[in-house]
Amino acid sequence: MLVKTYGSAIVGVNAVTVTVEVNTSPGLGFSIVGLPDNAVKESSQRIASALAESGFRVPGQNVIVNLAPADLKKEGTAYDLSIAIAILGAVGMIKADPLEQYVIMGELGLDGILRPIKGVLPIAIEARRRQCKGIIVPIENAREAAIVNNLNVYGAHSLKEVADFLAGESTLEQTVVDTRAEFARSLNTYEYDFADVKGQETVKRCLEIAAAGGHNAIMIGPPGSGKSMLAKRMPGILPPLTLSESLETTQIHSVAGLMRKEDSLISVRPFRAPHHTISDVALVGGGANPKPGEISLAHNGVLFLDELPEFKRTVLEVLRQPMEERCVTISRAKMTIEYPAAFMLIAAMNPCPCGYYNHPTIDCTCPAGAVKRYLNKVSGPLMDRIDLHIEVTPVPVSQLNKEGRAESSATIRERVVAARAIQTARFADHPGVHCNAQMGSKLTRQFCVLTDECRAIMEQAMNRLGLSARAYDRILKVSRTIADLEASPDIRPYHLQEAITYRSLDRDSWGN
Repeated sequence: MLVKTYGSAIVGVNAVTVTVEVNTSPGLGFSIVGLPDNAVKESSQRIASALAESGFRVPGQNVIVNLAPADLKKEGTAYDLSIAIAILGAVGMIKADPLEQYVIMGELGLDGILRPIKGVLPIAIEARRRQCKGIIVPIENAREAAIVNNLNVYGAHSLKEVADFLAGESTLEQTVVDTRAEFARSLNTYEYDFADVKGQETVKRCLEIAAAGGHNAIMIGPPGSGKSMLAKRMPGILPPLTLSESLETTQIHSVAGLMRKEDSLISVRPFRAPHHTISDVALVGGGANPKPGEISLAHNGVLFLDELPEFKRTVLEVLRQPMEERCVTISRAKMTIEYPAAFMLIAAMNPCPCGYYNHPTIDCTCPAGAVKRYLNKVSGPLMDRIDLHIEVTPVPVSQLNKEGRAESSATIRERVVAARAIQTARFADHPGVHCNAQMGSKLTRQFCVLTDECRAIMEQAMNRLGLSARAYDRILKVSRTIADLEASPDIRPYHLQEAITYRSLDRDSWGN
């Protein structure tokens, strides 16, 4: 007897419907076709044990399982449940009619208990697109699937529960999540606050400008000066996620298998801080079985690279295209996968190998030329994509002993949101451009018009400070953001002067 159930395969960050066809015939045997990987092939052993432990008779027949479309590779253990249910339908233990109304996914333990799977959110989205009656998943994945509206979601603990539900002998409790209420409940809940940071007002100002214009930034300073502490607080001053951005971010983390049982929706901008020993594949994504990398997990959030010169050169160079395109394309012989990667890069580094170049109290012990060589570990094209450079100096003890709290992240965020609103209105007629950092040359000339006085300041800065030509457009964009923070329609001389101070690593004198 031929019976069909439905599951899904993850391709990139989306799901593709997979039809699980089971046919039984006289004889003995169990085979799975349709490009299954080893984990899928091994499901026969898990299914046989789970059926027996759940009180069902293991069919003494030849069982053929086809996973269609047959030219799409099937990976992982998520097909266990759908295959097991299809087998029960094929041997007449449950009715086959209701099976095609549901998407059924889950990993089986040998005792028939269901274990959680990856990528439930895109699977649920695909089920709704196909107008299925509902989706049946392990109980740990139910809340994640339930954020998809207009879809019945049922969480189950075991194969026995699912079989009894489909046979009409029992019911499964439907999992319901109010997506908007869930989103609002945890919105703007941040662990770190700028109010806890004493001193470093100049650096805070620089990071506020970065958040307001979507600019990438790099902090350079000695060990213990607070670079990592400041970077961790960046998500708290960025504009809150929209519901659309939240769903998009959650989908990526779901595919990567990073969603916890109690989570249903990511409503806080992600902060990813990979170690400098990371490989290029782990950073951008890919691998034998392509998965999102750190830059995609930082989508709509912050990617923090501490000790930037210590990263391998090849790792840093693969960042260049995603920073411009806001996505990363993984090409394989049989497929091309695109992962979103709209992240803000915040980097930090010591000024030299010993870490104390330009330190106010500790002498640098590096030999001549070592500082310049250390900075040159980061290529010019990558540094060209970083708009803001800021020196971080140690906080004096007198400031550390001060009572009271500094300005909170919530207060800073209000100014950032107001500046982003101005930019949203400015770029309303320019699809794909959402903030000042994304302006191309044409838009920069259109929206960053300089007065004669400002042009004179720029010319003087380029000549006297030894700034590179590539810094010109970056300074214009940053000065436009500084003006937006003041709700100024024009770029004024002091806006431009402040923007020029944030190009310290472009100066010819640095490190010489």
